[in-house]
Amino acid sequence: MFLPAGSQDETGTLLVNRAKAYETFRYVTEKRNFKQISTPAIEYASTFTNRIAGMNLNEMMKWFNKEGEIEVLRPDWTTAIARAVAKQPIHQQKWSYQGSVFRIDKDGTESRQAGIEIVHANSVLGERECMLTAIDYLKSLHIDKYVIELGHTEIFDILIQSLKLDTTQEDLLRTAMHDKRRDVVYQLVNNTGNSEIANHLTELTEAYGNKDIITKYQDLWSDNDELLQILENLNNMIELIEATTDLEVIVDLGRVKNLPYYDGMMFRGFLKKDGSTCFSGGRYDRLYKYYQQDTTAVGLAFDVDVLASHMTDHKEKKRACIIASEKTHQVAEAFRNELTDYIVEVSYDEQVTSTFDLCYKVMEQDNEYKVVKL
Repeated sequence: MFLPAGSQDETGTLLVNRAKAYETFRYVTEKRNFKQISTPAIEYASTFTNRIAGMNLNEMMKWFNKEGEIEVLRPDWTTAIARAVAKQPIHQQKWSYQGSVFRIDKDGTESRQAGIEIVHANSVLGERECMLTAIDYLKSLHIDKYVIELGHTEIFDILIQSLKLDTTQEDLLRTAMHDKRRDVVYQLVNNTGNSEIANHLTELTEAYGNKDIITKYQDLWSDNDELLQILENLNNMIELIEATTDLEVIVDLGRVKNLPYYDGMMFRGFLKKDGSTCFSGGRYDRLYKYYQQDTTAVGLAFDVDVLASHMTDHKEKKRACIIASEKTHQVAEAFRNELTDYIVEVSYDEQVTSTFDLCYKVMEQDNEYKVVKL
């Protein structure tokens, strides 16, 4: 049978690696005092499309239920967890999850994630614990060739405050900043009559590199305390990463949020092999305002599909075959338990032996059955 677009069957090493990635994630997060949480795969669309979550309904797997309300397959873990924990007593700060999200704007409609959310904690502590957990997890998977990128949503928001843009104009400008379209950024802002900010934001599309970028902009923004505080926070995070690892860290001061609810520091991890994103996340305090909570929240999600495709430490066991018959199958089964370091197949067909690393046969000798190596 054919499958719908975006769906696929999977076999072999990818599944083994994915299972190992999930198992390792549970181990790492449990040791760091995260409590597991799971939310239903089916939710009301309004959980994700409200004015703060702001996700696009057209990108979701959706249908009408019998009451006429729109239901969706979970498109985002962070928003679902916020709904789940916002009304609970504030006793647990650190949550971990793993499972699928479903989006029709991706190459595959289903993608596997594992992630963490830290709520009601000191804001700096939450950001640092997210980053250190990511580093710990990837180290446990023996993935060490990646780059960490830091950004901050408030830089863009502060710089455009005086422009008085409407929602459409702001969305267009944010998209142009995200795509690093210098010409479009300049035109959109210059059309408002503010050439100074137009030049500033245009330059910001290229404010990308190592921590020297922070030093440069500390001088440029020396008269803006809000921006200086953001730069200090970014610099402190870099110093923490450098003190605990030898990973490369880059800063993108022109980065804008890719999800509406982000409102602070953002971070991503890029694998050096092909540039794929292995984790992403950031601060999203404003998401909890929808649930009448003025609190802190930060988290990140790992792309388990990406991690599974880049895990190289998995070594497949050698394969052994035991040739038996209906009459001697129980003898073969008993001998299987002795081959603890092998993947073992019992077969009635001697023709399959050429495909195995090691082969045995159950044979009758002196009125008893023995397993003989071939």
